[in-house]
Amino acid sequence: MSAAEVPEQDAGGVALPEPARQQVIQLAADLLGRLKPAEIPAPLRAIAKFTPAARRQRGSVLIAATLDTDDAFRERVAEAVAETLPTLVAAISAGDRTAASEPVDVAAVAYLVRPDGWQAVVAEAGARWAAGRSHEEEFGQERARLLAEIAELRARAKADAARTKEAVAAAGAEAAAELAELKRALRIRTGDMRAAERARDAAQAALADAEARAEKAEAAREADSRRFRARITELERAGESVRRDARSDRDVDDARLWLLLETLKEATAGVRRELSLPPPSVRPADSVMPANEPETGRTARDAAALDRLLALPQVHLIVDGYNVTKTGYDELPLAEQRERLIGALAALAARCGAEVTVAFDGKTRPTVQPRVPRGVRVQFSVGEIADDLIRRLVAAEPRGRPVVVVTSDREIVADVHRAGAWTAPSAVLLALLG
Repeated sequence: MSAAEVPEQDAGGVALPEPARQQVIQLAADLLGRLKPAEIPAPLRAIAKFTPAARRQRGSVLIAATLDTDDAFRERVAEAVAETLPTLVAAISAGDRTAASEPVDVAAVAYLVRPDGWQAVVAEAGARWAAGRSHEEEFGQERARLLAEIAELRARAKADAARTKEAVAAAGAEAAAELAELKRALRIRTGDMRAAERARDAAQAALADAEARAEKAEAAREADSRRFRARITELERAGESVRRDARSDRDVDDARLWLLLETLKEATAGVRRELSLPPPSVRPADSVMPANEPETGRTARDAAALDRLLALPQVHLIVDGYNVTKTGYDELPLAEQRERLIGALAALAARCGAEVTVAFDGKTRPTVQPRVPRGVRVQFSVGEIADDLIRRLVAAEPRGRPVVVVTSDREIVADVHRAGAWTAPSAVLLALLG
């Protein structure tokens, strides 16, 4: 035990452990800062103005002496302790056992409260504190021994780590050498492979050149063959002309000419009967329209004409939906207009076998989709107008397939005519649907 840890003797001969003495002085120094000037003992008024730390450091002797001699001041400190450690103060005041409490706290409280037999309590707490200190010294020695063992183990680990590092370095050097050898072998193999690729490319180029020369020679041969055949045909025609010029029988030539004319006349009459062509109602000049007028020669003006167009093989009927419904039954709600038109078009598709597509305007698809029967395709122009959707539908069809667009919109009519489609006004389709 060091000189600073020797128990301090108070005026009554009671030895306080040094930590308990410091704790008592700290409590008293803290209390000085809260007391009124009249309540401060005269010896301590000079240090009461210091900070708590300065009071503990510079006035510890005065505070300890005042606690031994001034019972009123000591009782004020005891009251402060009772506020912070009420359970311990009550136990010591009642003479109960305090074996579970810290010896330093027990000694300090017993010294300040001073119940009956407080000297014995302080002595017992001091003995417990001293015993604890001896245990702490033993623990410190054991701790020092363990720290030494740990240092030795760390030194061994450091040596093992150095040996491991050397082994790793040696293995790394060996691996690096092996890797360098592998890279060299890879470069050699890569060079061989590139040489083989160059040889292959050269062979392919030579083959392509030979094929090009062969194709060129074949083309030249075919051209010569065509020239020879043309020359032979020309010579044959010249010989035939010479033979015809050499004929002297004019009557035979006239008879042949008459027979040819009769044959042509009868063939023409047979073709007319087969086609049953009526006299034309329009002349070629009727199809020539001003540049700003839509073409009317490809427009079905009545239900019968539209019915004949729909009888064509593989015909595609494209319908401007709302243009038709608002022409025929715009008093109905839009949903009912769509359902009525789609149902009528389904019946028409079943009768004539045409492919039918109906296009409706709509920024978004309706919440309730119309029921689409078999044979009718329904599309909504999401993100565009129905006019542009119809133009794209017409443009998607191959040239030569009959396409009929039903609308009364003059711009659509002009555009789809230029694309080669037929048109019919909305009223004509409504008349055909009945």
